[in-house]
Amino acid sequence: MRNAQPRVTASPPLAQSRGKLWAEISIVLALSLGASAIYSVVSITNRLTRVEPLSQQTATLNSSLSPRPTFDLIYQLLGITFDLAPVALVAFLLWSATRPRLARLGIDFTRPVRDTVSGVGLAFAIGIPGIAIYLLGRSLGVTVNVVPAALDQYWWTVPVLLLSALRAGITEEVIVIGYLYARLGDLGWGRWQIIVSTSLLRGTYHLYQGIGAFIGNIAMGVLFGWLYTRYRRVLPLVIAHSLIDAAIFVGYGWATGAFPALFGPSNSGN
Repeated sequence: MRNAQPRVTASPPLAQSRGKLWAEISIVLALSLGASAIYSVVSITNRLTRVEPLSQQTATLNSSLSPRPTFDLIYQLLGITFDLAPVALVAFLLWSATRPRLARLGIDFTRPVRDTVSGVGLAFAIGIPGIAIYLLGRSLGVTVNVVPAALDQYWWTVPVLLLSALRAGITEEVIVIGYLYARLGDLGWGRWQIIVSTSLLRGTYHLYQGIGAFIGNIAMGVLFGWLYTRYRRVLPLVIAHSLIDAAIFVGYGWATGAFPALFGPSNSGN
């Protein structure tokens, strides 16, 4: 009697693996920035079909969620916490038992001083031109009046705004740069194919602020993507993004008082 031949288990087809990756990417984006991009497209369509021009419309960020201060604080903290859930999801999906994937993405604390200095320098390099692009967009009528903070003044207002800035930095850079660059790379996409596509996504979920914000965020995405593919460090990008938003959120009240003609409220509601 012949010896039984060992049974060979076929590896899953490549198309099936690619299909699973696309399904995973779709789910992650549907729970996070992909949904924001779709809402943003609908929002800009609504704005462009209104009687008022874009320059006379307002987009409000960090608005009050309750007239009662205690419950406003609770709602703000809950919103920040649950908005970070997709970040926890991608961290779980990218985690490796042998070597944490997040460390391979440059999300660790092995170079705190260097990452911080890089992040601060990048914040200045991006933030100042970003303000100029915003003001140019307002003057050209292609950007709405953005109100970064519309919270009442409480003892917790500034800490909540700082947490909101940190949430934006972590969410956008970990998902758009860290996660998507890893997964699109797994799918065989090239460097510039990934940079351009993710930059378009970044611009799209800011489209509710107008055409100027769309173009400005695409430029930011290209720069961040190029830096990441060169240095493989996401943490400096998180630091830079968080610092930019923190300065905008906290400094908005001062800016409107010092330069009302530039940063003052528009003549129209939301």
